[in-house]
Amino acid sequence: MMYRILAAFALLLTFQITQAAEPIRIGLNYPESGRYQYLGQQQRMGAFMAVEEINAAGGVMGRPLELVIRNTRLNPQRGAANVNDMVDNHDVQMIFGGVSSAVAIASGKAAKARDRIYFGTLTYANATTGKAGHTHMFRESYNAWMTASALGQYLEQQFADKRFFYITADYSWGYSVEESLRAKSGTGDVETHPVTRTPFPNARTRDFEDALKMAEASEADVLVLVLGGGDMVRAVNIIHDMGLKDKMQIVWPNTSLGTALQVGPALMEGIIGAAPWVWSLPYERGYEKGIEFVETFSSRFNMRPSSAAASSYSIVHQYKDAVERAGTTNTADVIRALEGHTYSLLKDEQTWRAFDHQNVQSVYVVRMRPRAEVLEDEYNSNFYEILDTIPGEEAARTLEEWQADRRAAGAPLTLQ
Repeated sequence: MMYRILAAFALLLTFQITQAAEPIRIGLNYPESGRYQYLGQQQRMGAFMAVEEINAAGGVMGRPLELVIRNTRLNPQRGAANVNDMVDNHDVQMIFGGVSSAVAIASGKAAKARDRIYFGTLTYANATTGKAGHTHMFRESYNAWMTASALGQYLEQQFADKRFFYITADYSWGYSVEESLRAKSGTGDVETHPVTRTPFPNARTRDFEDALKMAEASEADVLVLVLGGGDMVRAVNIIHDMGLKDKMQIVWPNTSLGTALQVGPALMEGIIGAAPWVWSLPYERGYEKGIEFVETFSSRFNMRPSSAAASSYSIVHQYKDAVERAGTTNTADVIRALEGHTYSLLKDEQTWRAFDHQNVQSVYVVRMRPRAEVLEDEYNSNFYEILDTIPGEEAARTLEEWQADRRAAGAPLTLQ
């Protein structure tokens, strides 16, 4: 009995000391509004979960984490201004977040100028840790090349000698995904496998209608939609109205649980794509920490977590671990603690690669399940059937490929 009283007192004392210590502030730079609002909200929920868990366990070196949040509104200038404000006025030690690669790249440059690490969450353009990469940018998510490596192999096997048609969002992420997927799927000939581009971020419904009429007229076998968020929602609804799913295999390279929920299981059925993480993965592979995360998140927010929530949650924990390994929040020391570090958290092993700061991890080729199977889940979210798993080292660019990209862009062959 006395032991229990002393243990409870010690826990209370630890909590009080943590609360009294000067907090370590970290900044979340995310889209709180607009067509990627859902992905932003998922990042926010994952981040708050991680901060609360860490603080309940004693904080970081005895200091509590404090989250400072800002809305990027999907605007690169706004993202960079947010970073400046969070560092200058709130002494934020690390910033993370993002959906648009252009926003992440601009925000990362602002963070470097103020000697802070920037962790990219949903930034898929190769440039983020490629030609625009630098010492202070780390990307937790996979990139366009890794998506293409996994998905391209599968498509080349399953749809050899078939004709593809690409509808691509007209900005950096869209170009990266299309270029990488063409290279890996053997569809580089734009005469045989044509493309049309839709405006970003201000595409209209008419833009998608026109693009899909071109796709139908091409008589292609495979329709690749390099679109995200609300753009994908509109495109799939038009595809349904036109009956194109009966004529073409729909491919959506970077899948998103939030978008799938918006579209609905009936319209999503059979669409093929790739993902860095899905909520059902920990149950299928027996990843205990991943299962704990999914169940806590689901019960707390009454929904399943997306890869956006998982990425945000993981980043906060990885920053904590790096600070504790370094013994300081000093940026240079934390960077050294991250580089080359391998860990397992919500899935199998992941590594912060030293030469480009890309998180190297397994990539999953997935297909959207039939409606009845999706609805078997209590949150109506059992969308993902995992078709194939590509190891991270196989999916990621090699040092030589990365340096060739940097050389072509006139960038240094090491991070500066």
